[in-house]
Amino acid sequence: MGIMALGTVKWFNAEKGYGFITVDESGDDVFVHWSAIQMDGFRALEEGQRVEFELGEGQKGPQAEGVRVA
Repeated sequence: MGIMALGTVKWFNAEKGYGFITVDESGDDVFVHWSAIQMDGFRALEEGQRVEFELGEGQKGPQAEGVRVA
């Protein structure tokens, strides 16, 4: 289980199914894939949306897991 974090959606491309979240604490950008979003129906995020998530490690570096709208 990763470290819980809060952040803001930097951008999210619903067609491609991924984007980036800026972490509040560090200012770092982390990758987010649509499959990590915890919601019913079409899973997408909006730019500027506040989210909470677990910081995990993906194949290409840090990524968000268990993403929920804050």
